[in-house]
Amino acid sequence: MVKSATSYIVSQFILMTMLASIGLQVAATENSIEPVKQIFPAPSFELVNLNDKKIRLEDYRGKVVAVNFWASWCPPCRKELPSMQRTYEAFKDKGFVILAVNIGESWDTVAPFLGNFTLKFPILFDSQSKIVDQWKVFGLPSTFILDKKGNVTHRINGGRDWDDPVFRKALLKIIEAK
Repeated sequence: MVKSATSYIVSQFILMTMLASIGLQVAATENSIEPVKQIFPAPSFELVNLNDKKIRLEDYRGKVVAVNFWASWCPPCRKELPSMQRTYEAFKDKGFVILAVNIGESWDTVAPFLGNFTLKFPILFDSQSKIVDQWKVFGLPSTFILDKKGNVTHRINGGRDWDDPVFRKALLKIIEAK
């Protein structure tokens, strides 16, 4: 009986490991951008950037905007920043911008961290985490894609490889939509 119970536990462990592995592989290759169930106006905000200049979301009307919520302590956030920069560089001339909103951290914490990266898109600070509830951010990173009118059309939960051809193709389709 002990042998069969042990065999059962081992077989269940192997099965769970295989299923988890398959799930992780699917998640790693699934890099599509899913539309929201219902398009809605993006909640307005005014935040400061690294130079303490106030930036308003409305200033980017007429562009497709990715509003990315992140923190320096978040491993998936750190991992996706370089590919976000490359995607921004590839699409900025097509009317695309990324606004990276740091949540709950001070300039003193984030500035040294950003020294490890060369990021050309705006980094904004929500040090008091005031807009997280308005945007319904439940985990980091979270990215919202806004159309040229300022409506949220797509949401990305979790980190992504922004260099992935499937992801880039989906993003380009959104950027080029009329």
